[in-house]
Amino acid sequence: MSFEFIERGSVTTPAGFLASGVTAGFKRSGAPDFAMVLSEKPAAFAGVFTSCTFAAAPVRLCRKRVLESEYLKAVMINSGNANACTGEPGMAAAQKSCEIAAKALGISAEEVAVASTGRIGVQMDMSLIEKGVALAVPALSADGGNSASEAIMTTDTVPKAAAVKVDINGKSVCIGAMTKGAGMIDPHLTAPHATMICIITTDAEISKPQLIKLLSPAADASFNRITVDGDMSTNDTVLILANGESGVKIAPESEEEKVFAQALLALMQNLAKRMVLDGEGATKFVEVRVVNARSDADAKLAAEAVGNSLLCKTAWFGNDPNWGRVVAALGYSGAKFSDEKCDVYFGDIPVVKNGGDAGTPEEALLDTVRQREFTITCDFHEGDGEYWVWTSDVSYEYVKINADYHT
Repeated sequence: MSFEFIERGSVTTPAGFLASGVTAGFKRSGAPDFAMVLSEKPAAFAGVFTSCTFAAAPVRLCRKRVLESEYLKAVMINSGNANACTGEPGMAAAQKSCEIAAKALGISAEEVAVASTGRIGVQMDMSLIEKGVALAVPALSADGGNSASEAIMTTDTVPKAAAVKVDINGKSVCIGAMTKGAGMIDPHLTAPHATMICIITTDAEISKPQLIKLLSPAADASFNRITVDGDMSTNDTVLILANGESGVKIAPESEEEKVFAQALLALMQNLAKRMVLDGEGATKFVEVRVVNARSDADAKLAAEAVGNSLLCKTAWFGNDPNWGRVVAALGYSGAKFSDEKCDVYFGDIPVVKNGGDAGTPEEALLDTVRQREFTITCDFHEGDGEYWVWTSDVSYEYVKINADYHT
């Protein structure tokens, strides 16, 4: 049993899924801004969502679906209005959106989920939802996955879609996905109570309890490990739908389930990394790895402190191998460790040994920090705890994008 990535894979690579991406008018640019994904058969599903207190109306509705609905058939996503901090009218709009889509598709509203991304605090223009549905439903196609991935973009510079094929006992199962997110990226996804949005599809026959069990750890080891700017969104959402169209049943606690889980994690990590590489204005992809900490919790505190440090991020943008900023972030992270045992490496080059300067000339580090991708390893020599995060630098372009976001 093994898996492989499929060229130009998308949410419609798995059998029995259709998708479309259209222009409803949410974006002033006239770019595509409304997507729909449809399973031709009822699909078991699971979801993880933002832990932000100001969770958007679509997130609250999707939580309700996870708790109350056995199956989903459709997901609709608009880009250009987050429908967040919109109170009861926002909740009514999210529900009405599902009803509009359900009527057009000939299914029940409880079989429809909705996700939104864009500006916070703006009431939803239902005429745009109606237009989006009217255009998206007739455009649904088995070739529409990549169009859908384009339609959910906000400040993304490239669409992000992928798929893997899993060989199970001589038969093939596919898992496809699309995601968006380039800024306001520091998800803390919880189930089922994750701006990044990810829709995952599979033609495996796998139960809702299994999907719930598999999705949370996969999110923890992928989307929860990335940070562009340390800002969690009100709208982070990950949904997975399984329609069984392949005829391959994944039994609970089986070897087949383990292989499926490995493929799902690989797919989600692929998209998570691409989100960081496409971070707003990002020029660097940095893996921050903390090893030999007293606990995984200590390692997480330390890695996230470095990954979110503006001083570290601006140094990376400027190709400045300033390790002092790294140790400062480690020191204020709240992690418990002895500074006198701490070693830090840029790539495989030591910059800190036993808490002090390793004596490596800065010139020797320039080739590392000038690379598009590099790793910073922090070794505490305290235990067997470890954690890693994927992060980016902060550039002039990031400031420009976010200073001009409303205007």
